[in-house]
Amino acid sequence: MKAKNLIYLFVLIGTLSSVSVKGQNVLDGVYVPEHAPSRQVISFTPLREADVMWLKRIWRIIDLREKINHPLYFPVEEIMDRRSLTQVIYQAVIEGTITPYGTLDDEFTIQLSKAEVEQSTTKVDTEYIENEFGDVEPVAIKEEFMPGNVKRYRLKEEWFFDNQKSVLEPRIIGICPVSEKFDENGDYKGELPLFWIYYPEAREIFSKEPVYNMHNDAERRTLEDIIWKRMFSSYVYKETNVYDRQIQDYKIDLDLLLESQQIEDKMFNFEQDLWEY
Repeated sequence: MKAKNLIYLFVLIGTLSSVSVKGQNVLDGVYVPEHAPSRQVISFTPLREADVMWLKRIWRIIDLREKINHPLYFPVEEIMDRRSLTQVIYQAVIEGTITPYGTLDDEFTIQLSKAEVEQSTTKVDTEYIENEFGDVEPVAIKEEFMPGNVKRYRLKEEWFFDNQKSVLEPRIIGICPVSEKFDENGDYKGELPLFWIYYPEAREIFSKEPVYNMHNDAERRTLEDIIWKRMFSSYVYKETNVYDRQIQDYKIDLDLLLESQQIEDKMFNFEQDLWEY
């Protein structure tokens, strides 16, 4: 009986230690999450130029409104330990842990400062408010960045055939969040690419950000898992070509989608034609 009472005492002490006297520091769950915060990035396989037998650079669009891409879009506001892809990227850029680059090109040639990013993503309006003396004076009101306005992402990636491993493999080079633009009346006025980030630089941060798993809350996937395993839907909007033009520059409507799918099929058929069955 003494041994049994001793066990109960240790259990009681452990329970009380997880809750402070004032009710703070409460464990919101049945265990302390330790897996995602300690995740390590899987390094890319070393690649030599001599091993690349074939290479194709393409650009993609990830539409976050598609259901399969919802784990990247939600939550719109941070809840518990989950943040959206946009919230993670924007906060890391503001903190200085990820370097943003300008959108004049996608070659990471123009490095942006924190002030430049904030200037392009926030808006300052002037309202006239009556003060205590009855006089009307202008007051600057800053509208903070809204992550929910980012509905699409641009990806820059390269597909290559590794002659050493005999595999066709993609590697993402850059990511660009694209926000929706609205006028003063709230009418939609198109899209605004915010900035480019170098994907290999962001992998360490992505690997520690859990995302929602509809099948099992205990199986905590991270943003890096979603992107590494390509668990998202996208379509091609540009491939390397002699004119350096996008598909929308020479195709419209349904032909644009068919051209995008044709580029995907060419890469698939290239890989299948390498083998003899």
